[in-house]
Amino acid sequence: MLAQQKQEIVALFQAALAPIVAGTDLIPNIALERPRDPTHGDIACNIAMQLAKPLKTNPRELATRLVAALEADPNARGLIASAEIAGPGFINLRLADAAKQSVARTVLQQGEAYGRGDSGAGHHVIIEFVSANPTGPLHVGHGRQAALGDSMSALFESQGHKVTREFYYNDAGVQIATLATSVQARARGFKPGDAEWPESAYNGDYIQDIADDFLARKTVSASDGQPATASGDVEDIESIRRFAVTYLRNEQDQDLQAFGVKFDNYYLESSLYSDGKVEAAVQALVDAGVTYEQDGALWLKTTDYGDDKDRVMRKSDGTYTYFVPDVAYHIQKFKRGFDQAINVQGSDHHGTIARVRAGLQAVNIGIPRGYPDYVLHKMVTVMKNGEEVKISKRAGSYVTVRDLIEWSGNGDITRGRDAVRFFLISRKADTEFVFDVDVALATNDENPVYYVQYAHARICSALANWGGDVASLANADLSPLTQPHEASLLAKLAAYPEMLQRAQAELGPHQVAFYLRELAGELHSYYFAHKWLIEDDEALKLARLALATATRQVLRNGLALIGVSAPEKM
Repeated sequence: MLAQQKQEIVALFQAALAPIVAGTDLIPNIALERPRDPTHGDIACNIAMQLAKPLKTNPRELATRLVAALEADPNARGLIASAEIAGPGFINLRLADAAKQSVARTVLQQGEAYGRGDSGAGHHVIIEFVSANPTGPLHVGHGRQAALGDSMSALFESQGHKVTREFYYNDAGVQIATLATSVQARARGFKPGDAEWPESAYNGDYIQDIADDFLARKTVSASDGQPATASGDVEDIESIRRFAVTYLRNEQDQDLQAFGVKFDNYYLESSLYSDGKVEAAVQALVDAGVTYEQDGALWLKTTDYGDDKDRVMRKSDGTYTYFVPDVAYHIQKFKRGFDQAINVQGSDHHGTIARVRAGLQAVNIGIPRGYPDYVLHKMVTVMKNGEEVKISKRAGSYVTVRDLIEWSGNGDITRGRDAVRFFLISRKADTEFVFDVDVALATNDENPVYYVQYAHARICSALANWGGDVASLANADLSPLTQPHEASLLAKLAAYPEMLQRAQAELGPHQVAFYLRELAGELHSYYFAHKWLIEDDEALKLARLALATATRQVLRNGLALIGVSAPEKM
């Protein structure tokens, strides 16, 4: 059911109810739902059961009056085929064939715009994701964040929101110092296992690559930063630090480019310190009277805002705990004009949620409760050849995004990217996920991305075999589409816009993957059940090709939204 049809049916119920509720203060809330059992009809409404008690009437009697009014309303013709009463007072409606069929024409007319809305117009949202430390290649957890964050951004954009994709670089703290000393050790000729090798150093082969380029005095640049030229001096730890961070930021940029993800802005944690934003946030909390000194440390009264205990902000040695720059960062997000902020992070960040939100409430500058929203994802386990893969030679201790793309595409970057992006949003973020490389390489219906892409390619092949003008199908007579498979496919196409709205509102891009698999299933079933290129019935042939073309458009729209290609041949 299309949104316009839903509005028209609600208007029909409102007209039917008007004389019944006249003289009362009742404001009917008309909700239309899809029956769980499709044999009960296309739409179910329980308004008679809602109003029976306040109107002091029997719900079935009220339902009977409403059905009679609907059947007598001339505006229902061509929209509602029948209305029936079920159980204690449910009203089940069956849409007219013409109403069901019209979705195909709507899809063909709107094309890429089908499913898009404007409910978010004027709303500015910032979605922060990946935000990896520049201390090594991106791992598969970062890949899951990239797939989730980019798809979520596209969902918000599809509903009219203005979206900023932001990468927050944790380029301050002990991990950066460890990176610098690791590269320095390699530059001095040491390696893991040597007596001189620092105990906390990073062991991956990429550290040697950085050291080699540093000694060669090379220049590297990140996508948004100043180039860094290595001094080549192994005693120049600041030059090593600057070069290593820029080197890895550049490598992460390349990984994200291969993954099809592009950010609008990069924000450096170090800038919060250099620009005085951390100190300003701490002073604002002190001035607000929500801190206290104890044992030489500065504490925030987070229990006043629902946390289970107060938290240390500034330790006795003068350094800040890790949630303090997060508070400063989110103050800046709010001041930059973002009505909504969404953070896509690993589930290990769960402990920071209460204290960050508490800090934002405590500064008392109008930040709404619950700001920011968090989407926390669980770990990804990688399986290959029936065994779990835990280590990448290059990274040293984990599987990288680049590994996964290369393995899943068997050398074909586009194929690998499609598989990884689809797989990593195909489950709810808060569920653990097993990524099976063997399944990603399979060319059968066990591979969900192949199954969906093949539906698109199958339609392209049928249209190529037909050889006609595809654009002309927008004007085809759709009345021959009366078979159950056709009705089911039409209903699935009609559900696409509402699915997008729900997925955006619930921060759940996995719903797009679910939908695409179901739509592909409907298409494959239809293909095997009914011949499309009928030689002796031109009208039926054109109607079926129009339905197939509308399905191709929705498959293409959905795949584009999650960053997956829609091949015409497979």
